Formats: sequence, C-alpha cells, structure tokens
Amino acid sequence: MPTLLALDASSTACSCALMQDHSVVQRFEIAPREHTRLLLPMIDEVLAQAGVSLGQLDAIAYGRGPGSFTGLRIAAGVAQGLAYGADVPLMGVSTLEALALAAHRKWHARHVIAALDARMDEIYVSAYHCHEGTLTVALEERVMPPSKLRLPQSDHHVEWLGIGSGWQLLSNIPVDVQAILAQTLPDELPAAEDLVRLAATSWERGARGSAPHEVIPVYLRDEVAWRKA
Repeated sequence: MPTLLALDASSTACSCALMQDHSVVQRFEIAPREHTRLLLPMIDEVLAQAGVSLGQLDAIAYGRGPGSFTGLRIAAGVAQGLAYGADVPLMGVSTLEALALAAHRKWHARHVIAALDARMDEIYVSAYHCHEGTLTVALEERVMPPSKLRLPQSDHHVEWLGIGSGWQLLSNIPVDVQAILAQTLPDELPAAEDLVRLAATSWERGARGSAPHEVIPVYLRDEVAWRKA
C-alpha cells in the first residue's frame, strides 16, 4: 500500500488525511475563509501523528473540484508546493466522487447522487453506482440548474441517496428524481479521508499521478475553468 497525503479546501470545510498501511489519520474542521490559516498546521499534525515525513510519501492527493473557486486554488497551490519540495507526484481527486464514497462507506448506499451548491441557482452534480468500495459513474460531472437534473431511465428502478450541499435545493429538483430518493444528506461536505481512499484505489490500479506543474483544478463552469485534456 502507498503512503499518501490528501488535502481538501473545496467547501466550507478544511481537511487533510494521511493513509499508511490501510490506516487513515484525518483532521477536519468546518471553518469558512480559514483554509489558508488551517491547512498547513493540519498537515503537520497528521504527519506527526503518523510518524511520517514528506519525503516518505508516495504521492499527494488534493480535491481537484468542483467546489469553491478560492478553496480549490488554495488546495492545489499547497499540494503543488509540497509536491515540489518532496519530489512526489500529485493526484487530483473529484470532490463529488469523495462525497459518493462517503455515502457508500458510512451509510452503505449503493446508488448515490452527489451534488454541491454551485451558486447562481446551479448545482455541481454526478451520480454513481457503488459496490464494495468501487464507484461506477452513472452520470458524468456537470454543472446545471437543479430543475434540469435527469438520470438515465434505466436507473429509475433503484433508490438513490442524495449527498452534498446541492440537496439544499431539493425543492427545485424534478419530482420524478425526488420520487426515487430514499434519503438526502444536504449537510455533508467533502473530506480528505475519502479523497485519500480514492487516491489509494487509483494507485493500486496503476495510476501514479502527475508532475506538480500539471496541477489543474476543475471548476466545471467554462467561463472560469479549464480542464486537462
């Protein structure tokens, strides 16, 4: 198993986590506009608790988005600086995928729609089928008005769990989507613990991340965003 550090600042929460030998150490705090002040001390704490130095890391993962424009830039910048210093690769992880894994890991959800409030009356959203820690995409990441959310017709026979701040806009979701929801968890936020687990799964499948200069957050909105080809 790799030794991985993950950090996230994509929402009002700030978090970092370290995985070593399947064991995860995490710091998580809801602290709007405090990410810059909190992130580096949190990283120092988890490294010290695990007895790991930056040079012992195999890679650093970061919440690549979607999420807060400022928060994504903070996490990407800190991850980039640490990766340059430690000479390790970076692994960008979807914040929506992290939410879906949290729903599967903590509530045993099999079918998850992860949604974040994108402001401007829109949501960032994607959907996943989950089985034994593995996520299969049912709806690709996108940004849209909640009233436009649709799932493939073939997925209307199962019950879905909605997770993330986008579900605060539940009343604007189409009634046919509301009808297939078993539960919504609108107060759940992305956490580094799930980011690091996803990064570890990618590592085990052969992914080795990218060079630090290739860090690109994913904002989804075309006017403020770009994706790595």
